[in-house]
Amino acid sequence: MGSRAVTASDVKIQVDKVYKIFGNRADDAMAALQAGAAKAEVLHKTGCIVGLKRIDFSIRRGETFVIMGLSGSGKSTLIRHFNRLIEPTSGRILVDGCNIMDMNAKELLAFRRTGISMVFQRFGLLPHQTVLENTICGPILQGVDQREARARGMEQLELVGLKGFENRFPRQLSGGMQQRVGLARALTTQADVLLMDEAFSALDPLIKSDMQEQLKDIQARLKKTIIFITHDLDEALHLGDRIAILKDGELRQVGTGEEILFRPADDYVERFVRKVDLSRALYTHDAFAKVPVLTQAQATGDRTTALLRQHPAVIVVHGAKLRVLTSAEPDRANCAASIDATATLGQSFPLLADQEAIVVMDSGAPVGILTREMAFKALSRSHGAANKLSPASLLPSPVA
Repeated sequence: MGSRAVTASDVKIQVDKVYKIFGNRADDAMAALQAGAAKAEVLHKTGCIVGLKRIDFSIRRGETFVIMGLSGSGKSTLIRHFNRLIEPTSGRILVDGCNIMDMNAKELLAFRRTGISMVFQRFGLLPHQTVLENTICGPILQGVDQREARARGMEQLELVGLKGFENRFPRQLSGGMQQRVGLARALTTQADVLLMDEAFSALDPLIKSDMQEQLKDIQARLKKTIIFITHDLDEALHLGDRIAILKDGELRQVGTGEEILFRPADDYVERFVRKVDLSRALYTHDAFAKVPVLTQAQATGDRTTALLRQHPAVIVVHGAKLRVLTSAEPDRANCAASIDATATLGQSFPLLADQEAIVVMDSGAPVGILTREMAFKALSRSHGAANKLSPASLLPSPVA
């Protein structure tokens, strides 16, 4: 599905023409940039490094917005602008309509304590403090009393699956568990905005996958505005509602995973997405078929026979069980597994390995079926669309 138009009430954060120049001749570098000079030319003429060049986008309230790019693209520089750990050379960043560049030292401190939290790549835990003490350091700095802070901390530790570990020390935890403490610590501040700078990149693949799923589950419940930095496109597609791709400090494209994958803005983005796993970019709602849903009492022989003349299947709800009648086998209802319409197509594969058809759920109610053939056709259509982007997409080419 494509991006919908963003209204003013949707916007949580607005990044407005942000530049960042590193060096002593920032004014000369800005003048050169605005005259059309490239990053390398600016470095040669002024000795300044262009960190960011005219970054312009908005982030919706409650979305997971992923910023990605290769090393040196400017993504980590950009995320540090949202809490002013790095000051821009030019431009504005508005949070809830307030320009954080106008905040004085006291206002900025309050914003960092209550409005925005950060999860670090290397955990950043204090080794001499327990898991709970690490988790509640934010509320304590906010002036929250110990009892409430501990209650908040225990609530978040339970949310990230660490109940029972509150009295352990970081050295007694695995890397994945330490990262969960970092996430709980950020959530305990109750800030609306969560910054995550390559938060899972130091983890082993299986632990990384577990953390991604946990973050998605937490986000489904809490609806934070999350800004997530990664260089991993599969991770970006899996986590992001929208994705921004940077190269050499410039914004190349902002869009949904589907838009970036199948409608890349330029050759760089096209090369960037060429080898992506399509099953992680497509969703069940892109492939399934709506079919009639009946209760056990409604599923009489005459009625199901009539419906199967018009539809590939009929779903019969019998208590907690979901059964599927197909036109191929109208007299035999098969108990079926279910999957949410927002799940990726890849998540359906283990279920389809054991069953020809599974039930697709929307807001907890059955709405249709997904078969192996439907999944394969969706992948085939998307693979064809990706390969038709340009003849160059068929040739190996290194990412610049």
